Amino acid sequence: MKRLLIAGAALVALAACSSPSQSASTEQPAESRTLTVFAAASLTESFNALEQTFEQQNPGVDVVLSYGGSSDLAQQIVNGAPADVFAAASDSTMKTVTDAQLTAAAPTIFATNVLQIATAPGNPKGVAAFADLAKPDLKTVVCAPQVPCGAATAKIEQSTGVDIPAVSEEPDVKSVLAKVSTGNADAGLVYVTDVNASKGQVQGVSFPESSAAKTNYPIAVVKNAPQAELAQKWVALVEGQDGANVLGAQGFGRP
Repeated sequence: MKRLLIAGAALVALAACSSPSQSASTEQPAESRTLTVFAAASLTESFNALEQTFEQQNPGVDVVLSYGGSSDLAQQIVNGAPADVFAAASDSTMKTVTDAQLTAAAPTIFATNVLQIATAPGNPKGVAAFADLAKPDLKTVVCAPQVPCGAATAKIEQSTGVDIPAVSEEPDVKSVLAKVSTGNADAGLVYVTDVNASKGQVQGVSFPESSAAKTNYPIAVVKNAPQAELAQKWVALVEGQDGANVLGAQGFGRP
């Protein structure tokens, strides 16, 4: 009987010693993959938040976000940049990519935006309307015309007959915002979402004419994307409820 008990104890001890190594051998580390997303600069805060959600939902995945003016990003894709997803701030810049037949499927609109006048906190220059931006003593900055925010500005200028004597034309909306927030400009035309994201560094002045130049935000998986499956998951996240919540909190409209 004693021998049986000893043998049984030995088996238990052996099982205890071998169990962790056997368990560890079945655990496979998450595969390391990189998802590259090209996105309009105005999506910075929203996509940064969604990056965290996506990486939590997909262990081992590193989301690399490349922000800039939509027109520049579109041209980079046409020139062969290895992007998985493109999210633009206008239909026309996305058209650059679709005309080159470089999307895996037709783009879809996931958000909208409108322009707002950004001023220093307290609006010391008393900017109250779009027409005020034509005043020669007001230093106003805008986006370059080939950038979506610049195209929207030009559209409003044309419809209102107001000609803005801009002191500079910036490559993207964040550059306009920086000029105003640092005091290098009295006013700038940015998206309402950028004013919200500034956390009080600038003050926003709404104007009714902005509705005539509402901006669509299309998104698409790039043709032959290195991570096509992950790209589809990113688009689904942006277009789903998580995306709607994050984008809505920043001030984006729904299509």
